[in-house]
Amino acid sequence: MSGARRDPGASVGALLCDAAQRLRAGGIESPRLEARLLLGHALGLPAEALLRDPARPVPPAAAARFAALLHRRLERAPVAHLLGEREFWSLPLAVSPATLIPRPDSETLIEAALAAFPDRAAVRAILDLGTGTGCLLLAALTEFPRASGLGVDRVAEAAALAAANARRLGLAGRARFVVGDWAAPLAARFDLVLCNPPYVETGAIPHLAPEVARHEPATALDGGADGLDAYRAVLAALPALLAPAGRAVLELGQGQRPAVEALARAAGLRPLGCRADLGGVERALVLAPG
Repeated sequence: MSGARRDPGASVGALLCDAAQRLRAGGIESPRLEARLLLGHALGLPAEALLRDPARPVPPAAAARFAALLHRRLERAPVAHLLGEREFWSLPLAVSPATLIPRPDSETLIEAALAAFPDRAAVRAILDLGTGTGCLLLAALTEFPRASGLGVDRVAEAAALAAANARRLGLAGRARFVVGDWAAPLAARFDLVLCNPPYVETGAIPHLAPEVARHEPATALDGGADGLDAYRAVLAALPALLAPAGRAVLELGQGQRPAVEALARAAGLRPLGCRADLGGVERALVLAPG
């Protein structure tokens, strides 16, 4: 009598088709892509590899991992949290619920910083206020090769995660991270200051996408009643932080440029311009000492 046949498991193609249908029904905007990302993560394979072999059987253990990931995604857990990382400026960065997930819009700050310093060797000291994953500082360090940098975050877990990302990318020798409330722990001047502050109005947070409102830290989102509380604190500190030829690049929310520029001028800073993101939103405000 022949032995029992081993169940080879469902195929990649079948699981992806079913998952994409469920994600689409659950209101997910990119169901096919997300299905590939999650199944690739469950299998330990690049997502694009799944397209080359749709008949590949998925072992039961991997299928179970995929089912668990899919369930959490349908509960609107962010994909980045499920995968454990997010790419920013082509850098793979670990993420956690303690930090804001890096967005492509924030890459506009790096573009603005590069435009502000055509001579990349001129930047020696970089400060990242509210560093989170460290995405802005670490991306800047890859572009300004003679610079070292400091990231500050009020959340100890975020600062630790940013330090781990620096080690992972081989940048630990040029980056350090401290816990503090904006510029409170600092007594130095910097050539480049980067900041993506919380700028969402408190009353608007419940109306954000569920992935954001439920799963990302309120401390990284909540900018107070008018969305400007963090700008007031940061802009008040900037004159003492910028080197004479230094530049600050701040991320803005949609429509915030006039109000933030007014606060900057009141603090003795000089707005130099604002770079729009790919969606046309004025996103990266560049400031100089007055």
